[in-house]
Amino acid sequence: MVALSRVEERLAALGLTVPEVAAPVAAYVPAVVTGNYVFTSGQLPFVDGKLTRTGKVGAEVSQEDAALLARQCALNAIAAVKSVIADLDQVVRVVKVVGFVASAPDFTGQPGVMNGASKLLGEAFGDAGVHARSAVGVAVLPLDSPVEVEMIVEISK
Repeated sequence: MVALSRVEERLAALGLTVPEVAAPVAAYVPAVVTGNYVFTSGQLPFVDGKLTRTGKVGAEVSQEDAALLARQCALNAIAAVKSVIADLDQVVRVVKVVGFVASAPDFTGQPGVMNGASKLLGEAFGDAGVHARSAVGVAVLPLDSPVEVEMIVEISK
């Protein structure tokens, strides 16, 4: 049996496991390593290869549901990181998170939605999960996803 990283142990305590990395939906890779950094592509809230919700936050999707979707996006971003470094304990720090929220015209709660991702990263990585962040409202996202999350992490080599 393969030993879990400390990050995976923390996720397991939350009832979560790192999923298989989501297959790209276009011409890109899920993550790349350059120097001591991993840059993930935008991750959608796929579960078992399926997009669980579609629509605009503040219209078809509530802010609370969108925060849970952002949490799933962050879990998928962790999977993308793991796919290129194997051992999540190599993560020194989550440096930057960018979240995109497909928003109804009058919706202004993007930061609250992105808290779903940020809280999970803090729970998974502890102090190393504290990060800079942008939460951006957009008109539409790929596949009509309500949210998308990308991140940059620093790793030890």
